[in-house]
Amino acid sequence: MDVLIDLNAVIVSVDGDRPQVLTVPHAEAGGEAGLPFGPFDPQAHRTLELGLRTWVEEQTRLPLGYVEQLYTFGDRGRHGPGEDVRVVSVGYLALTRAAPRPAETGARWADWYAFLPWEDWRKGPPALIAERIVPALDAWAGDGPTPARRERRRARINACFGGGGFDWDEERVLDRYELLYEAGLVRERARDDAGTVTLSGPSPLGADRPMPFDHRRILATAIGRLRAKLKYRPVVFELMPATFTLLELQRCVEAVTGAGFHKQNFRRYVERSGLVEPTGAIVARGPGRPAAEHRFKREALLERPATGVRVSPTLGPR
Repeated sequence: MDVLIDLNAVIVSVDGDRPQVLTVPHAEAGGEAGLPFGPFDPQAHRTLELGLRTWVEEQTRLPLGYVEQLYTFGDRGRHGPGEDVRVVSVGYLALTRAAPRPAETGARWADWYAFLPWEDWRKGPPALIAERIVPALDAWAGDGPTPARRERRRARINACFGGGGFDWDEERVLDRYELLYEAGLVRERARDDAGTVTLSGPSPLGADRPMPFDHRRILATAIGRLRAKLKYRPVVFELMPATFTLLELQRCVEAVTGAGFHKQNFRRYVERSGLVEPTGAIVARGPGRPAAEHRFKREALLERPATGVRVSPTLGPR
């Protein structure tokens, strides 16, 4: 069997309080919107990252800023049953500042919480978790073939969605998707069991949007990586404009982490971090009061080891 290397891109932007991922239609999956991807050509591209940047700009007209490699996805049958080529995808996370919709390419920005709605805790625990996810997972756990298997399933549910002494962990995005997939609660599982490449029928959860192939798994991997990275690297500024208010910075962090933060605690932490400095301007955006404008103090990275945003979020109980 031949092996084909593809490059997948999870291209992230934040528009106000809306975290976005760039999607493109895939004709081979019935036009379903998924992540941009293209082949790696070792003759044309010296490195994988250069190949990624080249075809992303060709397909979407978007220049990429920050890029990092995520993971290699190589399960058999990733692109459908009976494939005569083993498709191995190298996933990348790319961050870009708020950008208009790419023109003439079919690419569209989509709210990433449309694909993973249980991940947005900014207004407290999503009702979807208590009303649909937990009851369905509890029933799945009870169907385990042995007592030990049932106990392991219940432990995974608690670890992923909180409960049994576990708190909600915003970084476990992939673990939650994998659990829902294993329990048959996402449409990709029914598609894969049926041995097709297209999706049909309603979502078992009634609220989430699927993706072709294993693109939702790749998206979950990218979100978990970005949420973790925010805590120890100042990557959030790759999503911010050159100047911003502290409230705009807080809304961006909240959008990515899916959690709310206490305004004064967030402000104090950021001001003490040394990562931002005021520009001296006072700006008025929207109906609120004018606020001081800030910028990322990039030279701070040369003064001491970089840090990220470690403010504790405010999360309600499940």
